[in-house]
Amino acid sequence: MLQHFFIAGTDCGVGKSFVTCALLRDLCARGIDAAGYKPVACGDRTEARNIREAMGQPAYKLEDINPVYLRTLAEPVMAAEMERKTITLTELVQGYEQLAARHNVVLVDGCGPWESPLAPGFSMADLAAALKLPVILVVNNRPGAAGLVQLTLHAIRARGLECRGVILNHIGEEWSTASVTNARVISDLTGAKILAELIHGQDYIDAVETLGL
Repeated sequence: MLQHFFIAGTDCGVGKSFVTCALLRDLCARGIDAAGYKPVACGDRTEARNIREAMGQPAYKLEDINPVYLRTLAEPVMAAEMERKTITLTELVQGYEQLAARHNVVLVDGCGPWESPLAPGFSMADLAAALKLPVILVVNNRPGAAGLVQLTLHAIRARGLECRGVILNHIGEEWSTASVTNARVISDLTGAKILAELIHGQDYIDAVETLGL
């Protein structure tokens, strides 16, 4: 089995890394050789460390999982400028290819929303297009989610990429009518498959069913 995925989000803070780790834990628990890849991290490396832990690979070099780390918590393009660093598509693709050569499943955890700028004229969407991986779209299950999914799906499809489906991640404790009905609205509006709905605090997900492995 060789199948890799790009985990994208409709916005910052929707739980991309949380979902990535949940998927990795389940895959590894099933004995599936899986790895996570966080190409760019800003502010700290907590998410990259969580990915390494979910892989069950404590000795894995953090630089292999997260090749570009920027201490400044800002848009990557600005953080890189402030730190006098340059982010290139080549280094990010090479980092992915090194993991893909060693593991049967690689989950690429995107940074920020779909078009998050990494360098002048170069965004996270450009990386996704270069990798040509099926996309898993994560959205915070709240009012307005359906519109954000529609906009992001349009951008994903415009790149000629396949969106395998949507994961609704309920971040807040409270439920609203929108939270209960978003799955149906998104499915009817976009035709996208709802792969999973995570309730607040849920850290388990059936990776094989969700990813279609």
